[in-house]
Amino acid sequence: MEKPTIRTKCPNFSSGPCAKRPGWTVEALKNALVGRSHRSKEGKARIQLCSDLMKEILQLPEGYRIGVVAGSDTGAVECALWSTLGPRPVDVFGWESFSKGWIKDIKKYLKLENVRDFTADYGKLPDFRQADPDHDIVFTWNGTTSGVKVPNLDWLPADHKGLAICDATSGVFAMDIDFTKIDILTFSWQKVLGGEAAHGVIILSPKAVARMEERVPQIPWPMPKIFRLAELKKLKPGELEYSTINTPSMLCIEDAIDALNWAKSVGGLQGLIKRSQANLAAFEKWVEKTEWIDFLAESKEIRSNTSVCFKIVAPWFTALDKEEQAKAAKKITALLAKEGVANDINSYKDAPTGIRVWCGATVETSDIEALTHWLDWGYEQVKAEYTK
Repeated sequence: MEKPTIRTKCPNFSSGPCAKRPGWTVEALKNALVGRSHRSKEGKARIQLCSDLMKEILQLPEGYRIGVVAGSDTGAVECALWSTLGPRPVDVFGWESFSKGWIKDIKKYLKLENVRDFTADYGKLPDFRQADPDHDIVFTWNGTTSGVKVPNLDWLPADHKGLAICDATSGVFAMDIDFTKIDILTFSWQKVLGGEAAHGVIILSPKAVARMEERVPQIPWPMPKIFRLAELKKLKPGELEYSTINTPSMLCIEDAIDALNWAKSVGGLQGLIKRSQANLAAFEKWVEKTEWIDFLAESKEIRSNTSVCFKIVAPWFTALDKEEQAKAAKKITALLAKEGVANDINSYKDAPTGIRVWCGATVETSDIEALTHWLDWGYEQVKAEYTK
């Protein structure tokens, strides 16, 4: 097979930090409030603007709060778990690396006893219908390491008594999420917005705010300061939106504002979703006509349109042992990286061997289309090595 002539314009397909928005340069940060306090009038105004833009684009329900916290999405999820869990039994769902990590945190570190965990293998979803609406429910919206997403919230009653806590970092801004059914949702700018890492975002419903405030004198475990939203009075009306517990990077705040303004320019939330779905559609068209590759997700309904995970199904490949499969897959991805057409498309270290490509809104569909030809080329080079 001849080497493709059309190259990707942006070779960055990492699943986090993800590709910057099209046309991004460091000039986007020229107005960043560097060298100034985030507690200054101007500093608070930039954080408030960032919060307002997120609320506007996500179309959050009336009364929902939003704030920037430390530790990326992981820190935001931990803040939610440590600050709210305990009063009710907990149902937690896991089907890939990160979602199964929350099971470990809840059972091993918080040591909650009344916990039910529901799990599934990579490429599948657990049965969410087993969730008890009287329990607190913890789940991930999109499996970044498995390429599997939650298709809807039909399984969750609108009047659920417990808190619904959702890690949505690689789903928010790219998938339709019914926020009226979610009490706590977390994410990081580094995913669909292509922003910088280290900062997390937490969204709280009025019910979640009330739980946090009620839990302050009752929490039985030591609470790190960066989780104490209620104790430090960050949940006062309007406070969370412009006042962070610890010092944020004003460069990162400015970068997030830039990404959010770009999101508005492409049609807001629906525009972002449309771009991501177009990227997945380009891959679906390729997979349909390509015999050596398939999606890791077992059905189209649960197939992610952001972190798209593939498995190699060619007979010569599946006949290899797992160690050799991993080597062969890495040879394909290394060839594309060497050619400068695709960076960071290895499958996650704990996931089944294969290829993972980020398809969020900051990725151009033309680059996905170009990438498919390079994937075919890279595959043929490695196949020839193993089948000669």
